[in-house]
Amino acid sequence: MANANGVDEGFFRRYRELLDAEDAAFDELEHAYEDGDRAHFESDLAEWQSVVGRRVAFLERHGFVATPTG
Repeated sequence: MANANGVDEGFFRRYRELLDAEDAAFDELEHAYEDGDRAHFESDLAEWQSVVGRRVAFLERHGFVATPTG
């Protein structure tokens, strides 16, 4: 069962994969920060930002658009 935006079980499965990847990337970022490892922190930050970007793009492709507040 899907709605007009194509939200179905496949959507939720892919979204969950993206959330899991984001969580894993953030964990690595957090460890690098706690260890004071600047080189790994910078590469982990870039990876985390990339994963967040993929999640946002996925949502936008399915008609979910973030609106700024404030």
